[in-house]
Amino acid sequence: MFKKLAFALLFVALGTVSAFAADVTGKWTASIESPRGTQTVSFDFHVDGAKLTGKITTPRGDSDITDGKVDGDTITFNQVMTFNGEEHKIVYKGTVSGDTIKLTRSFGDRTSPEFTATRAK
Repeated sequence: MFKKLAFALLFVALGTVSAFAADVTGKWTASIESPRGTQTVSFDFHVDGAKLTGKITTPRGDSDITDGKVDGDTITFNQVMTFNGEEHKIVYKGTVSGDTIKLTRSFGDRTSPEFTATRAK
């Protein structure tokens, strides 16, 4: 009896933890300052448990999101882009708060200033 109760409590506790994961599924937009001026970037996120997938649309085109994860209110993901025939990885990290995500992105040893993505309505 005690084992069944402990198992049930563990199941409820684990379900509660996953319920606290940020729900970022959907479309988001952001304006990012770059050396080339302000860029509008769109994110189309899909969440399955702790896995984050989707697409990023930039002025240079669309890219798939790779290695995406959701951990509570923190999201991380990568974007692989091709510049001058070479592939480069851009690493994103963000904190979700309601309909906004505060994000940074890094390219090699360079990190961009924080920017905010908002949920498209």
